[in-house]
Formats: sequence, structure tokens, C-alpha cells
Amino acid sequence: MSVRKAVIRRRNSGTTTIEAAFVLPVFIVFIFGLITIGHAQMISNMLKSSCRAAARYGSTEGVTSAEVEAKCRQLLRPGVDPNLVTITVKNGGVYDSGGDAPTSSQDFSDLDDIELSDAEPRQIFIVRAEVAYNDAAILSLPFMHGLMLRGTAITRHE
Repeated sequence: MSVRKAVIRRRNSGTTTIEAAFVLPVFIVFIFGLITIGHAQMISNMLKSSCRAAARYGSTEGVTSAEVEAKCRQLLRPGVDPNLVTITVKNGGVYDSGGDAPTSSQDFSDLDDIELSDAEPRQIFIVRAEVAYNDAAILSLPFMHGLMLRGTAITRHE
């Protein structure tokens, strides 16, 4: 009986190694993919919340557009290099006038810039922050190439 077990054991001796060789790379790629997507979601949430806070700050009287950009960069510092982020403050009057709202990045960049210290009360303005994910990535993966992460906040000046 023990000779038979030894023969079976010898026949199956490399099975675990072969299975690990096939499964382990797939598992590692899956884990790194989860980490990468989670990091992209974190950066996206940081962009949105920093734009929201900067827009809230910019809605008060006497604040300039440069101060709003600085506030947004300050809030982004813990998670992403603020020098890699493009922050713009645009006039959102298109929403009041009934015109076509911007639907693409090109449409958004065509909007007029606004200096918030000169803004009228109740005037709409937009704060947008965007960064290429590969510039801010922990681990750059091919399927994330060309991905732009954006945060936008639209509010009225007081």
C-alpha cells in the first residue's frame, strides 16, 4: 500500500508548481490592475473635491482667480503633484444665456476666462482641474494610456 502511494505522489509531484506558474502571473496582474484603478478613482475624487472647495472659496467677494487656482493646488498636494495639474477658471455664462453647454474638452477651453475679483454677483463660473493619469500614476499600465482625469465645479459668485 505504501509503495502505491509513493508512485502516485511521484506522478503528481510537480502539479502544484505548474499550477502556480499559470495562476500567479494572472493573479498579480489582477491585483496591480485593482491598485491602479483604485488610485485613478482616488485622484479623480481629489480633483472633484478640490475644485468644489476652490469654487466655494472663489464665490466670496474679493478673491482672485489666481487665489482659487492656488487653493485648488494646495488641496491636491497630498495625493498628486500639483504642478502636473492644469487648473482653469472659466466664465460659465453659457449656462445662463441658454446657449449650448460645453460637452468636450475643446468646447470647455473655448469658454472665456474670468477674473473672479471683477465678477458680478450671481455670475456663474467654472473651476476645472485635469491631469493625465500616467503623469500621476503609481504604476503606469498600458490600458490607462491617454486617460485624462478631471474634476469640475460650477458655482455662482456672491
